[in-house]
Amino acid sequence: MALALYLLAVFHRSSLAVAGLLAVDRFHISAAQLAAFTMLQLLVYAAMQVPVGLLVDRFGPRRVLLTGALLLGVSQGAFAFATSYPAALLARTGVGIGDAMTFICVLRLLATWFPVRRIPLFTQLTGTVGQLGTMLAAAPMTLALGALGWSRAYGATALIGLVLTALGFVVLRDAPERRATRGDRMAWGAVRSSLAASWGHPGTRLGFWMHFTTQFSATTLGLLWGYPFLVRGEGRSAGEAGVLLTLMVLAMVVAGPVLGQLVALHPWHRSSMVLVIVLTLVALWTAVLAWPGDAPLWLLVLMLLACGVGGPASVIGFDVGRTSNPATRLASSTGIINMGGFTASLLLVVAIGLVLDWRTPGGGSDYTPGAFRWAMSLQYFLWGLGLLQIWRYRLRARRVIDRAALQAGVAA
Repeated sequence: MALALYLLAVFHRSSLAVAGLLAVDRFHISAAQLAAFTMLQLLVYAAMQVPVGLLVDRFGPRRVLLTGALLLGVSQGAFAFATSYPAALLARTGVGIGDAMTFICVLRLLATWFPVRRIPLFTQLTGTVGQLGTMLAAAPMTLALGALGWSRAYGATALIGLVLTALGFVVLRDAPERRATRGDRMAWGAVRSSLAASWGHPGTRLGFWMHFTTQFSATTLGLLWGYPFLVRGEGRSAGEAGVLLTLMVLAMVVAGPVLGQLVALHPWHRSSMVLVIVLTLVALWTAVLAWPGDAPLWLLVLMLLACGVGGPASVIGFDVGRTSNPATRLASSTGIINMGGFTASLLLVVAIGLVLDWRTPGGGSDYTPGAFRWAMSLQYFLWGLGLLQIWRYRLRARRVIDRAALQAGVAA
């Protein structure tokens, strides 16, 4: 049930991806204003991560998860019938808050219900199942918008969400032996100390930058700019764009369990896996953007498959944080790490909208391939920063591990 609610949250998060051009016409907005939908959604998602982690520690994952699911359904319903730009912005902000209350809860439930040795694999499987929501927000949502129109399509998804929330209230349990759990009240000083200890560990920072560097390309394409980029920037039809975005999600589905098993077998090489994946992403994006004219279909497929692998690669950061912090700091450290990719995505989504407006004469949604090349090239700044920080903090984290092993040997 928790996985179903996470899948639903990812669907709501991604449901604007194929409706961006429709939203420009419906609300009479520019590219920068369109980007503001996703900007607000990602901003509140990132800002809520640490507070949600603390709420989970205090009130248990079941209560927080169901509250978030209810907020998602209500906000998506409001978005369905919004006719003004401010009302639509407010609705997408609610979607971001509800979404933020989901993933951390599911990870906490995994830690309660499954043995420690299986958690890396089940964490990846959770991300994989959740990404099916992105798949449903691609081609199926395109068909629904065409057949039902804006209000009915979004209204139907809101109704499904509310039904699943009601089912979750009946069947969800925090632990096998308890329906709901509650943690101790924490004073503000204790909260600050816990957060400082989590962030102070180089393993948490390494996880943050791994999440930052691997996720933003797929998130930016899946949440907003993938469909316009493929249609306006690469000359693909609406159907081809939907299929290509679905292929990206299929790559997430396949890569998740594979990476989970590799992490479980080779935990010392987690950062090396991330470095290889990011460098592959950089190479394929470079080939697409440097190609004279529209990139060939086979190259777009390879690039989107690599972006898809980047999604589950970001989950490796959570495993680094899990093994770097005690159980009492698990939710807060997870929240810190989860801010990484969504902060990068937020910056990129907004910057792409600003560059598209700058490079598109006359405004509107008539973006040119040249404008998209300028806009998508902004990724190199984020990749450069992320790769530098991953290299720095993996060295620091390994020194901490070596020091701890030496001290344990002396004590023995």
